[in-house]
Amino acid sequence: MARVRVITDSACDLKPALASEHDITIVPLSIRFGSEEFIDGETLDTAEFWRRCAASAVLPETAAPSPGAFQKAFLQAAEDGYDGVVCLNLSAELSGTHQSARTAADAVSGTIPVSVVDTRSVTMGQGLIALAAAETASSGASVEDVVAQVEHLIPRTKVYGAVDKLDHLEKGGRIGGARALLGSLLSIKPVIMVADGVVEEESKQRTRTRSLRYLADKVRAAGPISRLAICNGQATDIDEFVAMFQGIETEFPLVIVDLGPVVGTHTGPGTVGACLIKAG
Repeated sequence: MARVRVITDSACDLKPALASEHDITIVPLSIRFGSEEFIDGETLDTAEFWRRCAASAVLPETAAPSPGAFQKAFLQAAEDGYDGVVCLNLSAELSGTHQSARTAADAVSGTIPVSVVDTRSVTMGQGLIALAAAETASSGASVEDVVAQVEHLIPRTKVYGAVDKLDHLEKGGRIGGARALLGSLLSIKPVIMVADGVVEEESKQRTRTRSLRYLADKVRAAGPISRLAICNGQATDIDEFVAMFQGIETEFPLVIVDLGPVVGTHTGPGTVGACLIKAG
């Protein structure tokens, strides 16, 4: 039986305890508020991030981990006795993180084999893929088998979000096909999705309640669902949103997480997300 470690980056929004339970290593991105720089999950936790968002006159920015940060994680896996690594990263369309991981994988190729995979996703779309990969790895699967499973999951993974405002997306340059929404900000509450690794407009709804209901109905219509997660980006109506998912059956238990600094930087407070992997 092979011993394979799953490594991902902090855009996945996995809770530390859940990642630890599944032996998933998380390599953090950096968050900047003006001249101040923080390491996601190490020198800046999610609660402090949102507090700073509310108090700061400038919008935050993100930076990919260095190749050295990934190299350290890969070498630690070798030191811990693992036979290989599967590294799952947020969409290469949204960040240079995937390229950093590939550079690091090349640097350690003589020590431990590392397969780096672009999940074409982000937040708990990426996180759910990492959980599934870790569960497969724990059964003794090879690197090749884990990668094959991940590649099977990627096209079945969907990420939807209801955004309160688009100023964070616009400034961060991640708005993609949602740019057309900017002209009507005052009259709509946008629903966005990650499509083939980029942020796209999914729907224009006239009220916040309608945007949440639209998102929940979108998930309900996607079934059957294997895995489902709800992400809370300081949304005051998160309990109402969670209640909209009652009765939706999934193969694995529903996971509820706080939207972390990496994605929160680009979507802003008030964002809620629903991430799923279709069964099949």
